[in-house]
Amino acid sequence: MGGEASDATIEDIVLRRDGRSMSALRPYLPADFCTRAAQSLLDHAGPTLITTGFYILSCGVVETDGPPGAVAIGEALVKLGMPIAYVTDVHGAGVMRGLAPDAEVIEFPIAGATESGQFAEEVRRRFQPTQMVAIERCSMTTEGVYRNMRSLDIGDYTANVDTLFHLVADTVGIGDGGNEIGMGNLADEIRAIPALPDDPAATGCAHLVIASVSNWGGYGLVAALSRLAGRNLLPALETEVSWVTRSAEMGAVDGYLAKPVASVDGFALDDNTETLRLLHELLERSGVR
Repeated sequence: MGGEASDATIEDIVLRRDGRSMSALRPYLPADFCTRAAQSLLDHAGPTLITTGFYILSCGVVETDGPPGAVAIGEALVKLGMPIAYVTDVHGAGVMRGLAPDAEVIEFPIAGATESGQFAEEVRRRFQPTQMVAIERCSMTTEGVYRNMRSLDIGDYTANVDTLFHLVADTVGIGDGGNEIGMGNLADEIRAIPALPDDPAATGCAHLVIASVSNWGGYGLVAALSRLAGRNLLPALETEVSWVTRSAEMGAVDGYLAKPVASVDGFALDDNTETLRLLHELLERSGVR
């Protein structure tokens, strides 16, 4: 299973089984984009906001991609001594509270520009974040619309978390489709790739992480943090299975299949744990345990 070479990098692993042409964006990023994002998190260590929750229009709920990766990042940062809080909206709040019952979950209102801006300012004043991470969170497009991969408008169901993201200087964005927060860095390049959106994300970030599945990008970021910190901060394979399964039990759906099943973007549980296993093995070869 897998067949990856022993010299595969974190970036190689998170872009394995690429079905959306995300690898076509790789030449426009640093070769070690996961490590650079992780180093930034360590350089700006402090209260960190993590946002996720992508609404699936046909099902009326969020997808299983995003929340597990967000919790993996959050738990790793807590182990490194950083306070964290998750940011989502009414559609993702239940899943995030279920996966991270001991963490603060900030429910961003689905509202107009003025109210969204005021709420974002209140969050910044209260939490005083030194940095923010977005993983599989829909970005406003260059046309000012929230669109899914089928270019359908999901703005009525998506809070303007971009407003808060713009208020934080040090940011990491993780995505797998071109329409997520952070992907604004490569908007022109995304438009040129037929499989990716014609109207891509407008919201950029300081450090972009791309992956075949956003959860995998989150695990890659944690693997890079682990190597820099000298300790394995990755979740156990059984923990990742539990997160995906519980997400589905709480109503989240596989965004590719549009069904509340324990899979992610059409990848079964074994496919997801295989990626995580490869990252664990990479850390072990690096002497990180």
